Amino acid sequence: MVLFLIGLAILVAGYFTYGKLVEKIFGPDDRPTPAVRMADGVDYVAMPHWKNMLIQLLNIAGIGPVIGVIIGIKFGEIVFLIIPIGNIIGGAVHDMAAGMMSLRSNGENLPKLIEDTCGRAFGKVFSVFMLFCLLLVVAVFINVPSHLIDELVSGITGHDPSENLYFWYAVVAVFVYYIAATMFPVDKIIGNCYPIFGLLLLLGTFAIFVKLMINGIQTPAILQESAAFKAGMMKQPILPMLFITIACGIISGFHATQSPIIARTMRTERQARSSFYGMMVVEGFIAMVWAAAALAAFNRSPELMKLIPAKALGRIVTHFLGTWGGGVTILSVIILAVTSGDTALRSCRLSFAEMTQVDQKPLLKRFLVCLPMIVAVALLLWWSNKSAKSFNMLWHYFAWANQVIAVCTLIAATIYLSALKKPSFITLIPGVFMFFITCSYLLSSENLGAPVGLPVPLLFSQIISAFLACGVGAWAVWHGRKMAELASPQNRQD
Repeated sequence: MVLFLIGLAILVAGYFTYGKLVEKIFGPDDRPTPAVRMADGVDYVAMPHWKNMLIQLLNIAGIGPVIGVIIGIKFGEIVFLIIPIGNIIGGAVHDMAAGMMSLRSNGENLPKLIEDTCGRAFGKVFSVFMLFCLLLVVAVFINVPSHLIDELVSGITGHDPSENLYFWYAVVAVFVYYIAATMFPVDKIIGNCYPIFGLLLLLGTFAIFVKLMINGIQTPAILQESAAFKAGMMKQPILPMLFITIACGIISGFHATQSPIIARTMRTERQARSSFYGMMVVEGFIAMVWAAAALAAFNRSPELMKLIPAKALGRIVTHFLGTWGGGVTILSVIILAVTSGDTALRSCRLSFAEMTQVDQKPLLKRFLVCLPMIVAVALLLWWSNKSAKSFNMLWHYFAWANQVIAVCTLIAATIYLSALKKPSFITLIPGVFMFFITCSYLLSSENLGAPVGLPVPLLFSQIISAFLACGVGAWAVWHGRKMAELASPQNRQD
């Protein structure tokens, strides 16, 4: 209980202290935003600040801060410190950097931001990689909510959830919604529905938080590691596995693909800290609550630790909130996944259109850009549901590809800040750390039980990764300073 409360205090204090420092370094001001200068009625549409915040929260808060932490808490109570610290100095900085870079670059999407900072060749390679990653995100975020919908409806109708009677119906419904949300102007479906969905999510999470506090006061040991819990804890190393498992609660590259959507709907740059940094902190709170709920449920019913996360989720919320309250909360988790998947597809469309320079104002052109993506996602859905092994493979690629994007975003932001002669340590430190995490994971993943990967011993992979991470960090700072020199008035005259 003590570590949980300390972690929450770190999140709150971090937003008002470190968040303020990050804001000062990026320096949002009163210059006209892309939504004001480039309004097109489709993607560049100025919207109220409170809507932007809720949309950003739902854009970034996928299933990671719920499903991810149900797995992640099995690493132990240390998660209650790692989530908030990583969130404040890593994830929230990452989201703020992506948002501010996009605001200052006419609302450009991540691939163009990477190209502007890291070079044309790397930018083109990254563009293809990011599109591949976003397609994985869409497939995962159709799969998981469809399984949850199937379980929820099966429970209501009295059918056996293992029969998957409603799964493919749910897949079709979710996919059709994704396509509609992607095609229509941002203020029509997303702008009108997301605020309602966001409030539902926050209410469900807050209800569990209140219940946790009541139970924790009555029985403080419920939020501590019991003997039975310790027996079922993860045996894998925290470095790198925890940071791959709890992607969205600590840091997630997927968020950098979403921030430009809000950068195109903000009325003023001064909303950046609350919209980007602040909403990541709120996601950290959501992750902390669900991690605590999972720990309490695992302490009381250790057998839940053996269930897949989606199955454990239902038992956890039913335990705390009863059948009806649990059903509403599961609905909020379904919404959480759905409202990240639709904007992932939208981001995919915008990035591909930016790469191919296809005008996105005409509806027909938006559809033609989306068509190959729809086909690719349909094939991924068919393949990933052939077997449990196929879905595990999909999740594996989704997890590490997500963190590769985070590394690229933070390195690009380091170059960006260095080129402006601003302190770049705020992005350099988490960028180097996440490079170390991702590289060591990929080098030793076969030894860590991942579906595919290299068999390098963990210690050697960490040594190699640390060396490479320091080299990449040093290059980013040097490259940024070189860009600053080339942009100086003297060099421009020469």
